Amino acid sequence: MNKFVLNETSYHGAGAISAVPAEIKARGFKKAFVATDPDLVKFGISKKVTDLLDKEGIDYTLYTDIKANPTIENVQNGVKAFKECGADCIVAIGGGSSMDTAKAIGIIITNPEFEDVRSLEGVAPTKNPCVPIIAVPTTAGTAAEVTINYVITDVEKKRKFVCVDTHDIPVVAVVDPDMMSSMPKGLTAATGMDALTHAIEGYITKGAWELSDMFHIKAIEIIAKSLRGAVENTAEGREGMALGQYVAGMGFSNVGLGVDHSMAHTLSAYYDTPHGKACAILLPTVMAYNADYTGTKYRDIAIAMGVEGVEAMTQEEYRKAAVDAVRKLAEDVGIPTTLKGIVKEEDLDQLAKDAYADACRPGNPRETSIEDIKALYRSLM
Repeated sequence: MNKFVLNETSYHGAGAISAVPAEIKARGFKKAFVATDPDLVKFGISKKVTDLLDKEGIDYTLYTDIKANPTIENVQNGVKAFKECGADCIVAIGGGSSMDTAKAIGIIITNPEFEDVRSLEGVAPTKNPCVPIIAVPTTAGTAAEVTINYVITDVEKKRKFVCVDTHDIPVVAVVDPDMMSSMPKGLTAATGMDALTHAIEGYITKGAWELSDMFHIKAIEIIAKSLRGAVENTAEGREGMALGQYVAGMGFSNVGLGVDHSMAHTLSAYYDTPHGKACAILLPTVMAYNADYTGTKYRDIAIAMGVEGVEAMTQEEYRKAAVDAVRKLAEDVGIPTTLKGIVKEEDLDQLAKDAYADACRPGNPRETSIEDIKALYRSLM
């Protein structure tokens, strides 16, 4: 039996944020807890939404103690702030950091027995849906607005842990490409490649099946056509990436990922490497590592990536073509090709152990080992 969980409602397209006040009022909420990161406040991005709340007379408290890789402390402080302000819903504005923090806060508020944030790791047996979340992404990559996952950094133990809980999915997703138009090129590229990693890993993961495959192959196609334009800030590119990353999220949230994400989580925990950048650097190498365990799926990926003449290729040729097309896209949008200057030789043993222990690793199509992961890291140094 397979299970699929999606938002109750989602809005898409330029100007979609106008739906936020209406949803708050229609659902009878009285006060919003607006979770967003300080840079989005500084540059006036969050204000696009809070101005709408002001106009409609909706009360809210602004919470900005959120780091790029959100920490246990960010969540704990958020729980305290939520309780003090008397809100009854959360509006999460930002990338994965804001939405992951919001999910953890919302879960703990309605399931106080999990106030120890570490107790949420893995598939925690929470009983109650989290505080209702209206999620407004400002990056086209994480798809946290439609997933049942969130990732928190344990600074003390230098590790990230993945939480998977159907109770944390936002009730409403508002995917407005206008909210993403101010993203700098580097962030657009990194988050876009994160979305492509979601789609490719979700397509080849052990849990993949027909319904998830439908979302993932379409997401690969949309992202391949849109990411270069998004990096150049074209309207078509932004719109395509806003949709493509969401479609990828609809799939992978329900079937899992693989070792690329496990390795990327560990890089972020150790070196504070931006998650999307880490995924993107790793992706071609991990794809090559997994190729012999993917049946004919790299043929589909090559076609979706826009490779011509795939029908006439041998299995070896189309697998290589899929990897090469992903590598070329990453290079075109400015993603580094190595981990040189990021990974330290003395950390390799522990990096590999932590990546192996990560919740995404078991979904990888190829059975892997700590030594395999260590070799993958080293191959990119």
